[in-house]
Amino acid sequence: MTTERASSKSSSDSKQGSRTPLYRQIKEYVRNQIEQSVWLANDKIPSENEMAGQFKVSRITIKNALQELIEEGLIYRIQGKGTFVAQDKLGEPPVYRPEKRQGDLTVAFLMPRIDNRFTANLLHGIENQLADEEIHLLFRTTGDSQETEKELLNQIFRSGVNGIIIYPAQGQSYNEEILKLTLNEFPVVVVDRYLRGVETNYVCSDNVTGAFEATEHCYRMGHRRIGFISTHVEGTSSIEDRLTGYEKALSENGILIDRYLRLTDLESKQVNRILQDGASDPASKERIVQYLERNPELTAVIAVNSSVGLTVMEAAKQLSRRVPEDLSVVFLDDYELSAFSAIPPTFVNQEEYTVGREAVKLLVSVMSNPKQKRRKIVVPTRLVVRASSSARPEE
Repeated sequence: MTTERASSKSSSDSKQGSRTPLYRQIKEYVRNQIEQSVWLANDKIPSENEMAGQFKVSRITIKNALQELIEEGLIYRIQGKGTFVAQDKLGEPPVYRPEKRQGDLTVAFLMPRIDNRFTANLLHGIENQLADEEIHLLFRTTGDSQETEKELLNQIFRSGVNGIIIYPAQGQSYNEEILKLTLNEFPVVVVDRYLRGVETNYVCSDNVTGAFEATEHCYRMGHRRIGFISTHVEGTSSIEDRLTGYEKALSENGILIDRYLRLTDLESKQVNRILQDGASDPASKERIVQYLERNPELTAVIAVNSSVGLTVMEAAKQLSRRVPEDLSVVFLDDYELSAFSAIPPTFVNQEEYTVGREAVKLLVSVMSNPKQKRRKIVVPTRLVVRASSSARPEE
């Protein structure tokens, strides 16, 4: 991986040919500016972008030159503020560096919304772990808008935070802003849904295994016609992985994958209204009613999240199909006070609180060593069997 590359060769290495590499020339330029007192102790030196423009070279070349000088202690970097001349020109780094003082650190957390049990528990885990680390939290929501997310990322980065945890807006497989931060070795951790086009640190629930176990539970209860209902799949890795787990369970149990048993294009913002309004979105419910009518042989459904699951149960009620007697429904996450509902749902516990805490631990590690190998942390899920699933109905 690119982050595992060692810093460029030191000046003690033998030269290949007579031409001095560009990064060494720039390194000597910076050293001379400091030795000749053009730049004094604690002065901020020109940015990587400014020097890249001055010398007509890439930022990577500048980064390599500065990194060696940082390792020698001649300069030091404060995340979000810039690069500065060390106190001792001979290379002794300053005794006090503001960015190393835990109580002064601030981490930003961006998430699409906070309107359900999953997002609330995720935020709670992040907040508690940051408190344990004595790090301040800056929290913003994006409204599940990719454009808002981009604007907030730029604002937050310019504000001088020391690291960012981001729960990406739905439908993204690539994010140029996160890629830029990652390439610049700014501490970033992605949670819940990773970006396939961006290689970065991330923490998520084991969505594949969770959906696999939910589907296998239905199979063990005698169900063979098992459907899958979700919001738009493409571009949202957590939903893609849940669909993968569903198909994997069918395949491993010898059940032919029937794409007609999928409904995978519900609108997220519409279907989520059931959690705020207490009633399903009429258009979403009608889509599910039509799906159930097209598939009368269906005896079980895997619902990608709680809002979809609740809407499925309302649609089934409209068709006089009893849950679980006529139709078993398994949710792939839970909702607030679900245990007290008329039919407590069988669900997959995504352990989102643990995801939040693990995300902070990983970010703190990256903040202390931005060059470390990028890591993927997958938190195990847990199937909780309750009243919305039962044995296949008698024929």
